[in-house]
Amino acid sequence: MKTQSAFLFLAIFVLASLACSLGVPQVSRIQTGSTQTFTLHEPRTNTEAVQDVNLTMAFGEFNLAGGTESLLEGEVRYNVEDWKPSVIKEDNSLTITQGEVDDPVSGLPGEDIVNDWTVRLGDIPMNLSLQAGAYDGALDLSGLRLQRLNVQDGASSSEIRFDTLNTEEMQSLTYSTGASKINFLGLANANFTQMTFEGGAGEYVFDFSGDLQRDAAVSIKVGLSDVRIVVPRGVSAQIMTEGAVSTVQVEDAWKKQSEGYFNEGNGYRLTLLVELGAGRLYLSNE
Repeated sequence: MKTQSAFLFLAIFVLASLACSLGVPQVSRIQTGSTQTFTLHEPRTNTEAVQDVNLTMAFGEFNLAGGTESLLEGEVRYNVEDWKPSVIKEDNSLTITQGEVDDPVSGLPGEDIVNDWTVRLGDIPMNLSLQAGAYDGALDLSGLRLQRLNVQDGASSSEIRFDTLNTEEMQSLTYSTGASKINFLGLANANFTQMTFEGGAGEYVFDFSGDLQRDAAVSIKVGLSDVRIVVPRGVSAQIMTEGAVSTVQVEDAWKKQSEGYFNEGNGYRLTLLVELGAGRLYLSNE
């Protein structure tokens, strides 16, 4: 996956074009230099206390997975001087930041921008927060012990996956984005009680495969979008819709009733509220 993907630059180009059309003065390009590598290594603590891990990046490529004996390790490759990461460790809190969240860049990027994050986390109980401008990336959260997950970005083309069960009960999973293309895989393994997703125009896949551990509520609110929801056969689920949904395509075991759409099953239940500004909703079992 290239750092400067077509998707990411399309989002930036649209914003730049809009600014020009509104008569906003042209923004200069970000100045680059030689590529630097910043090494990340935060040792594991001697306590099982929940760790707050907060990551803030400008924009570029972001890849996260488990697989380290430390609390966190990895590297950041960047070629914009102001993007040198800073690390703050206080008690049970770790913050790695790159620029200001509300003003992460001082110009428009060129094709020579380098900003690649590779992060690995340990199997320690944690609350994980990611804030970014626009990014391409993959978050493989399999094997992590997450009690809270919060992601906020300007736009992204990303995949978020839970291939194995999160052994911690996740109290909340929240994701807020702009115009994006996002695939969630194995969401039942996230082991959440409440999931809230808000997005602009885009393409979104919510795959609830995995091992559902409890009743769970999901709120999805997006603009003009294509949304696909996948719930395996035999898992009890109810979907209610609001907004200007143009088309609902029901596949496989899904049934339409007066109270919404149902996937018949036993055990714990998924209850979903989907609000589309306009767009298409696809319901399937695979």
